[in-house]
Amino acid sequence: MSTQPTSISQQRSAGSEAPAADHTRKAVSIGLVVAICLVAANLRVSLTGVGTLLPAIEHGSGLTSSWGGLLSTLPLLTFAATSPLVARASHRFGTARLLVAALAVLAAGTVIRSLPSVFCLFAGTVILSAAIAFGNVLLPALIRRSVPAHRIRGISALYVTVMGVTAAVSSGISAPLANALPGSWHTALGWGIAFTVAAFLAWLPRMRGDKPQASTGGTTHVPAPWRSRLAWQVSLYMGLQSLAFYTAVAWLPSILISHGTSSTTAGWTLFYYQVISLAAGSLLPLLTKGRHDQRWTAAGASVLVAAGFAVLVAAPGLAVVACTLLGLGAGPCLVLALSFQSERAGSAGEAAALAGMAQSIGYLVAAAGPLLLGILHDATSAWTVPLVLLVVLGIVMAIAGHGAGQDRHVGHSARQ
Repeated sequence: MSTQPTSISQQRSAGSEAPAADHTRKAVSIGLVVAICLVAANLRVSLTGVGTLLPAIEHGSGLTSSWGGLLSTLPLLTFAATSPLVARASHRFGTARLLVAALAVLAAGTVIRSLPSVFCLFAGTVILSAAIAFGNVLLPALIRRSVPAHRIRGISALYVTVMGVTAAVSSGISAPLANALPGSWHTALGWGIAFTVAAFLAWLPRMRGDKPQASTGGTTHVPAPWRSRLAWQVSLYMGLQSLAFYTAVAWLPSILISHGTSSTTAGWTLFYYQVISLAAGSLLPLLTKGRHDQRWTAAGASVLVAAGFAVLVAAPGLAVVACTLLGLGAGPCLVLALSFQSERAGSAGEAAALAGMAQSIGYLVAAAGPLLLGILHDATSAWTVPLVLLVVLGIVMAIAGHGAGQDRHVGHSARQ
């Protein structure tokens, strides 16, 4: 029998365990916020510089464009494969302990990827991507456990902003570092390890008292909510917003160049899109403060994304308008997609289970997006059909967001 979502307002009135925990939490400490932001800085910084360095990597290692494309897609596929494993491992070993271990693995993977070997390039990419997948899933669970419910969206927006800023910085400085440092692109691939070491040191003391739930006998392992409609709506929303973002990052410059824009201008237009996205995402908590129901906010942000792609179809010369709409929608969509993984769960264990499901599905969908658009472009020799598809998917995302934004918790069969 399929599980049903539980109304948050009903849980509050019934004095359920999760809301009660929220009342006992004090103000979020600056140390915890810094520690969360340091983890967030590691979730993209090792990945976004690869695109900038890809021509040098292909030239220096002899890889073909197909192998270069696989190198870019490999992290998303690894995310999809690894994310479902995190919740069970967190229950067995403890959330903070597992995060510290993941940061150590991330550092090792970064070093391995930087070694002068094609095998190490791909092996290190898989290792560090698996570690990042653990961080992607564990962070919403840690926020759900450590942050009062009314501050979850604000903390989520903050860590998304940090994640976006470090990702943009990595894209911008990787090529100059490759030209300036000994070791060329090998060294440039490893500069983000500084954030990894800082995050490792910040979380190491927080392992104290983080006992595995399996050994304490306090709770049972929470399975992924595969039979919950709300969980599927959260997962689909996560996947479609990821698809829109990664597709824009991969193909927006090519789309603009095909309509006569110079490569330099196209690059700055992509940068503008990311800046607008970061600004819109960071402002979302202020605009939605005190509102628990996010159905129309999620749907409206999705419609803005669809409208941005529609402008690229109808009036490609209005690229700035299109990117403004895309950014205004993409930033809030990302913040909401990540915060839903905490807000729609009744406990840290449920948050880890929901995040594992949402990110497994989400990154699998995201990995298919850029590839599918490339195939459609090759088949039609134009960008019209791919962009129309993105408009349609934007509308589907609005429908999923309307469901995911409802003020409810995901229910589990263990409670029934």
